[in-house]
Amino acid sequence: MAIRPSELNPYFADVTSLSGVGPRVKESLGRAMGTRVKDLLLTPPSSLIDRSHQPTLSEARQGEICTFKIIVGRHTPPSNRNRPYRIKAYDETGDMTLVFFKPRADYLNRILPEGATRIVSGKVEIFNAEMQMTHPDYVVTPDNIDDLPLYETQYPLTAGLSQKVARKAVINALGKAEFLPEWLDSDMLAKQEWPSFKTALTHLHTPTHPFDSIANAPSRQRLAYDELFAKQLAMALVRENTRRAEGQSYASKGHYVQDVLNGAPFKPTNAQNRAFAEIVDDMRSPFRMARLLHGDVVAGKTFVAALACAHICESGAQVALMAPTEILARQHADTLKVLLAPAGLTVEAITGRDKGKPRTALEGGLAEGYIDVVVGTHALFQDSVHFLNLGLVIIDEQHRFGVHDRLKLTQKGNRPDLLVMTATPIPRTLALTAYGDLDISKLDEKPAGRKPIQTRILPLNRLDAVIDGIGRALEAGNQVYWVCPLVEESERVDLTSVEDRHRQLTAIFGERVGLIHGRMPALEKEAISKSFKAGQFKILVATTVIEVGVDAPNATVIVIEHAERFGLAQLHQLRGRVGRSDKTSSCLLLYKGPLSVNGKSRLEIMRSSEDGFLIAEKDWELRGSGDLLGAQQSGLPNYKLADLDKHKPLLETAVQDARLLAHIDPALESPRGRAARILLYLFEQDFGIELMKAG
Repeated sequence: MAIRPSELNPYFADVTSLSGVGPRVKESLGRAMGTRVKDLLLTPPSSLIDRSHQPTLSEARQGEICTFKIIVGRHTPPSNRNRPYRIKAYDETGDMTLVFFKPRADYLNRILPEGATRIVSGKVEIFNAEMQMTHPDYVVTPDNIDDLPLYETQYPLTAGLSQKVARKAVINALGKAEFLPEWLDSDMLAKQEWPSFKTALTHLHTPTHPFDSIANAPSRQRLAYDELFAKQLAMALVRENTRRAEGQSYASKGHYVQDVLNGAPFKPTNAQNRAFAEIVDDMRSPFRMARLLHGDVVAGKTFVAALACAHICESGAQVALMAPTEILARQHADTLKVLLAPAGLTVEAITGRDKGKPRTALEGGLAEGYIDVVVGTHALFQDSVHFLNLGLVIIDEQHRFGVHDRLKLTQKGNRPDLLVMTATPIPRTLALTAYGDLDISKLDEKPAGRKPIQTRILPLNRLDAVIDGIGRALEAGNQVYWVCPLVEESERVDLTSVEDRHRQLTAIFGERVGLIHGRMPALEKEAISKSFKAGQFKILVATTVIEVGVDAPNATVIVIEHAERFGLAQLHQLRGRVGRSDKTSSCLLLYKGPLSVNGKSRLEIMRSSEDGFLIAEKDWELRGSGDLLGAQQSGLPNYKLADLDKHKPLLETAVQDARLLAHIDPALESPRGRAARILLYLFEQDFGIELMKAG
């Protein structure tokens, strides 16, 4: 384990080292921001209270935050404990009342003695036609005016944590922050007119003007860039390490690939040929491949993966393909068996359900090299699974795994090549953010013969007409998906549950209606998927579990209820369940009105376009990076200082900057490189340094 640079010790100190922070405050700070000094420093204020407005009493308006210089008048204690304590206050233009509930009279007499001049700051209210201020936020003497912040930062709170305590802790943390060596390029700093890291932190937490708190302020841009650069540099080091790391050169003659091409029922698209050519170039090189293959729905990434399997297996190596769910793993295995059969390759699946002698036999076949391609879930990477010669690791639906998983999964073989895939077209910003360690191949064509999917938008009150249309589709021999957003009825959310809709459609169409959702056991889900594909069910009522994995070419209609609740990318993925044959297909988006402007825009984009890459960019614009990079997308970075909607140009620069530094100084030994090591530790991206040490 590498040792953190000593310069960062004050930053990583426990918050209890700060004045006024004991165990209870630490616990509250931990829930709101973190328990180390750096956690407080790297949490930007959530808002700013401007106390610089200093009118006379006659100039003040209802609802304003105002700071007044007043003379304290008569105190009027309450007649009983439930009444407020009132104090008159004056200036040369008028008067107002300061109101306190359940105060200590001696305390008020001490801080607001009659006849004294005081500075008070708080929110102005009008009550019974009189101006008042309830519990002023600040009461200071004119000599202590500096104790009143003109621009007061506000922080995330939790139970037991007040703004006053949170802000005091952050200001004390600022006092602990040491100056650090400069890790940014001097020419860039001068050009952008950015301050030093510590100065930027000072402006962030003790602004001297409201401008200091906006996203485009130089100090905020500097800090956002630091965070982006740290994450990009870590990935650039992974990328550079992969490119420099000795791998195995897989230079087969292409006979197996030709067998697969000859046995395929279709010709590959130009995009598939281009992507495969890029993959082959990587596999033939003496360095390790690390490539992302992303494409539109039905663009044929599995076929490209099959060609990659054929190429590497002809060289005598094995392939492991990992999928996020058991149902998808089994389906991939079935598909690859058919595609790779002309080349005589053995394909098997290993998932958590394989136990006892069958599992032992599978593991033996892998270890002895009888199995060429194995498909599975995380079970593939258990200690008991060994390969004779693992040459290629393929990870499907890559957005569910992060860069750390990518590093871990390739440790099973002797520096195997890595191909990661997703059927989700990725916006450029997201590709740079989450996959900066990978080269990227793009599938932007659909196979020939696929007809456009007719997309219609209908209100839920047209449900009877939709059901009539479903009946006509069944009479024509077609199958239907019906997607609902919930598994069971919820009293809190007015959405139709999948179980409720299944009961209703079964009452109309009988036993031809199947049901599938994420809470079912894997075996049951797989059985239902196979039954639907075989035509035993004509309607499959489902949650979004069908988004990946369920494949039935005869399904020509998909109904998506409450479509306004889904993101564009997810709607596009769901729509991609149909249109998988030469038949005309339809997608019905049912919404419950009234639609928001944003919701209407999303559905209109779905109606007007089938271009997954365009839809992905529009989804980014409409939903913003917060949604796309939220907790539901595990493996994607979570930024605190950078806002990708506002700092997108900084990301582009950070990518280039990080890749250049990693290329010219891969060991980070130059003066800037050594400073950049400190940055990586500060933002906890030091896995890049660990990788350098591991070679």
